[in-house]
Amino acid sequence: MAAYTRKAAAPTVTPESVMADVRAGNIKPVYLLMGTENYYIDRLEAELVDALVPEGLRDWAMITLFGAETDVETVVTTARGFPMGGDRLVVVLKEAQNLQEFARLETYLKQPQPTTVLLITYRGGVADGRTKAVQLIKKQGVVYESAKVYENKLPAFITSYLKAKNLTIEPAAANLMAEHIGADLSRMAGELDKLAIALPEGQNKVSAELVAGHIGVSKEFNIFELTDALGMKNAKKAFQIAKYFDSNPKANPIQKTLPALFRYFQNLFLAYYAPDRSERGLAAYLGMRDWQVRNNILPAMQRYKARKVMSILTAIRRTDARSKGIDNPYTRDGELLRELLFYILN
Repeated sequence: MAAYTRKAAAPTVTPESVMADVRAGNIKPVYLLMGTENYYIDRLEAELVDALVPEGLRDWAMITLFGAETDVETVVTTARGFPMGGDRLVVVLKEAQNLQEFARLETYLKQPQPTTVLLITYRGGVADGRTKAVQLIKKQGVVYESAKVYENKLPAFITSYLKAKNLTIEPAAANLMAEHIGADLSRMAGELDKLAIALPEGQNKVSAELVAGHIGVSKEFNIFELTDALGMKNAKKAFQIAKYFDSNPKANPIQKTLPALFRYFQNLFLAYYAPDRSERGLAAYLGMRDWQVRNNILPAMQRYKARKVMSILTAIRRTDARSKGIDNPYTRDGELLRELLFYILN
C-alpha cells in the first residue's frame, strides 16, 4: 500500500517575499495586490514600480490605468503593447475593484505578453478567487492579500516600523500611538516618520513624552491610564481622567472610550478561565505581551471577581446604547462615563 504524503502548504506571500523574488530576477508577468489594508498594497506597489521601472524611463515604459476610468478591452490592448524604452512595459491597473467585468481579464491572462508586467491593485476587498482570471494569476503570477491589522497588533506594527529605521520605542509610547492614531496604518506611518525626525540627535528611542509632545495626546490622561486606574481600583485617578475626557470630547469621545473599556474587561474575564494563569501563560492565552499581563491583568484579577467583571461588561453595553440615545433622552456622555466608572469601582 502506498504511503500517504501530505501536500505541503503553499508558502505565505508577503511584501518581503515578493520583493526578494523580484530582486533575484524572478519577475512574474502579473501581480495582483488586493485586500482590506491599503497601506501594504500601496507600499508593495511603490516598491515594485521602483524595482521594475527606472525613474527616468517611466514616461515611456510605464502606463497607469484606473479601474473606474477604463475597460477590459483597453487594459488588454495596453498590456499587449511593447516597451518604448527598456526591456519591459509595466502596466499599472489601479483600483481594479472599480473595473467593470474584471473576470474578463482572463482573455489576456491566458497568454500574457512576455515583455509586459501587469500590476493590479484591488483595494478594500478581495477579487473573487473562483474566477478564471484570479486562478490564472495564481498560476502564472503572484497574488498578495493584505489583511486588516487589528488594534491589538498595532504596537507590534509600530515597533517593527521603527526597527526598520534602527529606532526603538517604549511600550507605553507604542500604546499611546495605537490608541490615539488607531488602525489607519498610512497615517500611523506618517506620524512615526515625524517622530523619527523629532528625536534629539544621538537618541534612538521614542519615549511617551515625545509622543505626547508631537502627536497631541496626553501622557497622563488617556485610555491606557484609565484602564490602569480601574485595574488598581484607583477611583481618584479614574475620575480625574473622566473629567479630562469630558473637557476634551472631540479627542476623547465616549464612542472611542467604551470599546476600549470593553476590550480590557473582556480580556480580564477570559483570564479567569485560562488553563495557565501564570504571567506567561496568560500572555499566550490572551494574545498579549508579558508586561501587559503583569501591569494590567494580574493586578485587576486580585481586585475583581469574575461575576463582577461579567456585570461590568453588561454595564458597558448598556452605557453604549444610552450614549446612542436608547432609553436616554437627556444624560450627557461625560455623565454617562462617570456613572459607569462609579458602577465599576463599587
